[in-house]
Amino acid sequence: MSTKLTFGLDVPANVGPADPADLARAAEELGYDLISVSDHPAGTEPTNETWMMLAFAAAATSRIGLMTRVLGVPFRPPAIVAKMAETLDRLSGGRLILGLGAGASDDEIRQFGLPVPTPGEKLAGLADAVGVIRGLWTQPRFTFEGARYRTDGADLSPKPERRIPIWFGTFGPRALELTGRVADGWIPSLGYASAERLPLLRDAVLAAAEKAGRSPDAITCALNLEVHLDDSMTPSDGLVAGPAEVVAQRLAQLAALGFTTLNIKVPAPGGADRAKQVERIATDVLPLLRDA
Repeated sequence: MSTKLTFGLDVPANVGPADPADLARAAEELGYDLISVSDHPAGTEPTNETWMMLAFAAAATSRIGLMTRVLGVPFRPPAIVAKMAETLDRLSGGRLILGLGAGASDDEIRQFGLPVPTPGEKLAGLADAVGVIRGLWTQPRFTFEGARYRTDGADLSPKPERRIPIWFGTFGPRALELTGRVADGWIPSLGYASAERLPLLRDAVLAAAEKAGRSPDAITCALNLEVHLDDSMTPSDGLVAGPAEVVAQRLAQLAALGFTTLNIKVPAPGGADRAKQVERIATDVLPLLRDA
């Protein structure tokens, strides 16, 4: 049984000359299947807030999927995330993928005056977040008492009209086990883990799913990676680079590791150069992969 490859495009959160709505429209018109936005609310580099960007993009498009890649759980109470996700999914016509992470940047958490969790607390918070969010999406007057988060007879209305997918960006053994046990998808980044390690990490996710009585097929395995079409650029652990045919071949090899979604980040400086890269990848690379 063959599985259709789908392709995402990272829309930079950086504040710049490009309108996020224009970028989302262009991605939709070029045939990308989804857009993603990262979550780094603190820092000296001007950025847009992830939810606001996705809402702006949703209003400007009609088909393309919308993914948070990935929301740092410590920044927002999970009950509020549940409400925001239901609203965006409903108003966008069911296009949201809720990507969650335990919160990688302690410095960003600290800058905003939030308590910085230990690694164990971060993982417990991620597990709690899924419990809170899914409970509020499905149950009336939901009470939850977790290690990090709780609700008290909370009622979220309206409920989502579908099961909104929750994907994790995780790497450590305990986090991978949690992913297989409760998540709908797994989206690591090439570079954070090498191509050689990715199959081992994926096997850990799927083994945890089976141990929890779930079908491994219920988990979407997606890969986040940087792509640049440039004959003179040298590829690296986190960057796929070269002419279109070489890039397409390398992406096909990565997909063959068990990934059915490739989420592409274009590391061009911006403006016309980035737009040209996005268009060339869509017209020169993705058709080769779809044909294969």
